[in-house]
Amino acid sequence: MLKSSQRLLSIDAFRALTMLTMIFVNDVSGVKNIPGWIDHVKAEDDGMGFADTVFPAFLFIVGLSIPFAIGKRITRNDSFTSIAAHILVRSLALIVMGFFHVNLEGYSAAAPLPYALWELLITIGFFLVWLDYPTEMKAGKKYTLIGTGILLLGALAALYKGGTPEDPHWMQPSWWGILGIIGWAYLVTAMLYLLVKGNFTGITLILAVFLLINILTHARLLDISIPLINDGSSVSLIMAGAVVSSLYTLMDRKGKLSMVLPVFIGLGVLAIVAGFVLRPYTEGISKIRSTPAWVLICSGISILVFVTMIWLVDILGKMHWFKAIRPAGTSTLTCYLIPYLLYSLLMLLGIQFPAWLSEGMPGLIRSIAIAFLVIFLVGWMEKKKVRLKI
Repeated sequence: MLKSSQRLLSIDAFRALTMLTMIFVNDVSGVKNIPGWIDHVKAEDDGMGFADTVFPAFLFIVGLSIPFAIGKRITRNDSFTSIAAHILVRSLALIVMGFFHVNLEGYSAAAPLPYALWELLITIGFFLVWLDYPTEMKAGKKYTLIGTGILLLGALAALYKGGTPEDPHWMQPSWWGILGIIGWAYLVTAMLYLLVKGNFTGITLILAVFLLINILTHARLLDISIPLINDGSSVSLIMAGAVVSSLYTLMDRKGKLSMVLPVFIGLGVLAIVAGFVLRPYTEGISKIRSTPAWVLICSGISILVFVTMIWLVDILGKMHWFKAIRPAGTSTLTCYLIPYLLYSLLMLLGIQFPAWLSEGMPGLIRSIAIAFLVIFLVGWMEKKKVRLKI
C-alpha cells in the first residue's frame, strides 16, 4: 500500500540508480569498441543511446524533489525572501562548480599548473567550501576552512590558462558544464515554483510554456535567444519532475493513491508517444541538440522508471534492494565529484589502465566496477560524516 507523500523513498532509490549510471557512462566514454546503444549518439544523428537518457533523468529527479524541498518551506510559512535566498545559494554553488568543470575541457598545456593538479585542487576547494560541516564544529574553524576553499578557488582561477599558447584565454562559460546546466535550470524552475506557490495548475502551465518554447525553437518557428533557459529543454525536464511529484501529492490529499500507478504509467507512455510524433517535425531525437522528441521521450522513460521505483520501494518495501547504492541517493553531489579526485590522482601518479581494460567487455566491467567503487567510498565517507551539502 502506498504511503503519504511526506517522504518518498522511491525518489532516493531513483536518484541512487541514476547517479550509479551517470558515473558508469562518464567512465565508459573512454572505453573503445563497446555496443553503440550504450554510448551517446553524435550531434548530427537522429537517435539516442542509453547514455543520452541519464542526464535528463537526473534533471527530472531534481524536479521531483522541488515540491518536497521548496513546498515544505512554503507550507511552514517561510518568507519569500528566505526561500528565494536558499534557491539562489544552491544554484550559485552548482553554477560555480560547473563553470570550473567546463574550463577543464580547454585547459592549456602552457598553464602554470598541470591539468591533473588543477583538477585535484579545484575539487578540494569545492569540498572545503560546500562540506556539510558538523554542527558541533566551532564557527571559527568552520569559516576558516570555508574561507580557505574560497581563496584556493580564487587562486586557481587566477592561474588558469586555456586555449593554445598562440591563442590563450582565461576561464569562459561556453556551455556551463553538467552542474552549471542543472544550476541555471534549477534556479529558473524553483523560482517559478515559488512564485506560483507550488500551485499545481500554475506549474503545469509553466511546463507547457517551456515545452512550447522547445518545440517552436526546433520547428524553426521561434528564433530568439532567451537568457538562462536557451531552448527550454532543461527547464522542461526539471519542471516535468516537479509536476509529477506534485500530482502524487495532490492524489495523496484526495485519497486517490490507488490511482498513482495507472495514471503515471499512462503519462509516461503518452510522453514517449508524443516525442515520436514530434520527431519528424522538430529535428529528430538528439540529446546534444536538446530536441523536443528527446525531452519528451526521456521524460516518459523517467516517469516509467519512477513509477517502477514507487512500486518496488513504496509499495513492496524493497528499499533494501538498493542498499549497496543508497549513498548515491543521499550524497549525490559527493558521488559526482569523487571521480574527479580519483582520475586526477591517477594522472598525477602516472597510473593508466592497461589497454585490455579500456575496450570491449573488460572495459565495460571496469566502468561498472568504478561506479560501485565510488559509491562504496562515498558510503564510507558518509559514516565519517564527510559529505557535500548545498
